[in-house]
Amino acid sequence: MKPWILGLTGGIGSGKTAVADRFASLGVHVVDADQAARWVVESGRPALQQIVERFGQEVLLQSGELDRAGLRQKVFADGAERQWLEKLLHPLIRAEVARHLALAESPYAIMVSPLLVESGQYRQVGRVLVVDVPESLQIARTTARDQASEEQVRAILNAQAQREERLKHADDVLVNDRDLSWLAAEVERLHRFYLTLRGAQK
Repeated sequence: MKPWILGLTGGIGSGKTAVADRFASLGVHVVDADQAARWVVESGRPALQQIVERFGQEVLLQSGELDRAGLRQKVFADGAERQWLEKLLHPLIRAEVARHLALAESPYAIMVSPLLVESGQYRQVGRVLVVDVPESLQIARTTARDQASEEQVRAILNAQAQREERLKHADDVLVNDRDLSWLAAEVERLHRFYLTLRGAQK
């Protein structure tokens, strides 16, 4: 029986990674779309070649790897360039995620994506789990983790799907505003429930 797919998402600083790691420790196959986004632009992959042809050598670091921050600045300043890049990368990322999900041997597998709702990826999964935290906690966690200013974090929050939009698509919500042992117990509770589902009937 093919594993069904759980989509895991949440805003910046919500603790998606901690939740995904917890599921992984229970033997669940986890694929991270952000990771896939890094794989598709690795040295030697065709996508990197196309990006260099489009934007020039200055989008490469000395090591020959993609300067992700530099590229991000270029495309955020120009909507048409961003669309070009998304058109190139999104199908590749989708294929990479699908390839890794196909390797799953657990009863269900998890696709972690911060843009699950915005990108429409939620249509490819059987259920959606949203990790949710109050905005004030998101800002506090992210500024501490990324050494980012509150303005930068607010800008990212505004670019991501608004909380209401994400929650509208949620089948399950995990409010991650307590400590790690509480989080572990919540994940185990959800895991037991997910094991009872076949093909994620709602």
